[in-house]
Amino acid sequence: MAGGFGTGKTTLVGAVSEIPPLTTEEVLTRVSEGVDDTGGIESKTTTTVALDFGRRTITNELVLYLFGTPGQDRFWFMWDELSLGATGAVVLVDPRRLDSSFPAIDYFEVRGIPFVVAVNLFHGQRKHTLDEVREALQLEDSSVPLLECDARDAPSCRSALIVLVEHAMARLPVVPEPAK
Repeated sequence: MAGGFGTGKTTLVGAVSEIPPLTTEEVLTRVSEGVDDTGGIESKTTTTVALDFGRRTITNELVLYLFGTPGQDRFWFMWDELSLGATGAVVLVDPRRLDSSFPAIDYFEVRGIPFVVAVNLFHGQRKHTLDEVREALQLEDSSVPLLECDARDAPSCRSALIVLVEHAMARLPVVPEPAK
């Protein structure tokens, strides 16, 4: 799970994980004032300082290990380690602050890691249509799935993971069957 500061990544991991999630939430301090942009999310009091971790079993053969990235740019150095060997990523977008999503989208586009974009419906609010979001985010690949998601709602989060797995599997190379 990736995205900008305050997009709901920790909430999403907690909602969809079948185990109690590991979080590294810490209280925002005065030191972060002027560093972390809390515009539009003034009520935010904590932040992820390392990663979030959860697990979701899809089938007996397919288990997803969920890693939530920290959103602030000062922690982006961790993204390379967290994405190593990743099946794909959910880029969680705050529709009130679309510009905070550009770095995450760019990160996965440049590395060729399959990703989906999930617009977090904070309190059911829909500020933009999905077509408007796609255009605003300038998604280079029109096949990148774009969907709405409520990071607090487990079924909504599971749906986003299913779309991600299907998208990642569709991008796998076709391996010919061995000759008989």
